[in-house]
Amino acid sequence: MIKPDAVERGLVGEIISRFEDKGMNLEKIRKLTIDEGLASRLYAEHVEMPFYAELVQFISSGPVIAMEWSGESAISVCRTLMGATDPKEAAPGTIRGDYGIVVTNNLVHGSDSPESAARELEIFFG
Repeated sequence: MIKPDAVERGLVGEIISRFEDKGMNLEKIRKLTIDEGLASRLYAEHVEMPFYAELVQFISSGPVIAMEWSGESAISVCRTLMGATDPKEAAPGTIRGDYGIVVTNNLVHGSDSPESAARELEIFFG
């Protein structure tokens, strides 16, 4: 998913190109604004965390681009392309390393397992 900060900054094309350049295949794409109900489903595992309200506020602050990617080792490849969650720790050449500023607004989200991917794709695409 391309988060609101990246959409606002006009980085959608650049981010999609990085995945395509790596050989990933874009299967589905959808632009939407996440409401509180959808955000609560997306971040259900973080509901007890002190940063939960900030997550919900940020992810619902503007449009996102939800995507489904396929390809060899798609989850690990995409997560490597995204870089470390904290942009200050993300390697140059990664999306967050090149464009990220702060950890709370870190441009992209990627599923960390096949189970997370299935749950998140259901949320976004039914």
